[in-house]
Amino acid sequence: MLDMKFVRMNPEVVKENIKKKFQDEKLPLVDEVLELDQKNREIKQEVEALRADRNKISKEIGACMAQGRERRCRRAEEKSS
Repeated sequence: MLDMKFVRMNPEVVKENIKKKFQDEKLPLVDEVLELDQKNREIKQEVEALRADRNKISKEIGACMAQGRERRCRRAEEKSS
């Protein structure tokens, strides 16, 4: 099994090794794997950003509740929905 980082950094080397094994029908798979890896990385970044936003809002709500500012907390909760 190939390391994804190696494939990402050396796609031409991977393709050349496929050619040397006379498995040319597998060449398009390298590009497909790279595309899927890129999409996966983008989605993970989006998830992390959303998680950070959620955590920030949760802290704000907790601070509001501790200070007894229910009206402001309700607005913060509505924003997060």
